[in-house]
Amino acid sequence: MENFRKVRTSEEEMPLPFPDLPPDVVEMKVKEGSKIRNLMNFAMAQMELKGRRQIVFSGCGRAVTKTITCVEIMKRKLGGLHQVTKVRYKTVLEVWENQDPPPDGPAQNLTVHKNVPSICILLSRDPLDPNQTGYQPPEPQHEAGEDTSGCSTKGLKRPLPPPCEELLPKKLQVQVSDSPRGSGTTAGQLDH
Repeated sequence: MENFRKVRTSEEEMPLPFPDLPPDVVEMKVKEGSKIRNLMNFAMAQMELKGRRQIVFSGCGRAVTKTITCVEIMKRKLGGLHQVTKVRYKTVLEVWENQDPPPDGPAQNLTVHKNVPSICILLSRDPLDPNQTGYQPPEPQHEAGEDTSGCSTKGLKRPLPPPCEELLPKKLQVQVSDSPRGSGTTAGQLDH
């Protein structure tokens, strides 16, 4: 394969795996090189400014992680979103061109069919069927007066130790000589 270079990649077009979607639903197609900031600015504008009720994020291959990141950011910013996640495989076609063709013939191309993992995530302000595979209910909303500083222990494998008592302040003593140039000016000592 060292004499070949990739000249074209195309993804198989597949319908969204969610029945009963409105025809104007926004699909955010996340690519490996997509900037999360750009994706989120557009998606948030659709949900907040244009009042959309549902949005779909989809990505395949190396973009799956970025797709999940976008969904988690949106769920935290908007809150109260129902989620359905569908995982499947998508066929990607890669066309490779021979860089060192035989002298008596045309350049040879190689077509590679790859099955790569793909994810589609539907976020909805409206309730979805909780019995369907991949459903996640909205995160519980914080009550007034609750600590929302991000000190949640959710997801930790072991409990956090109790908070330590404040450490006693350490005192630093510095002695300065009377020399006008300040040579040999400091001798530090740490008291506990």
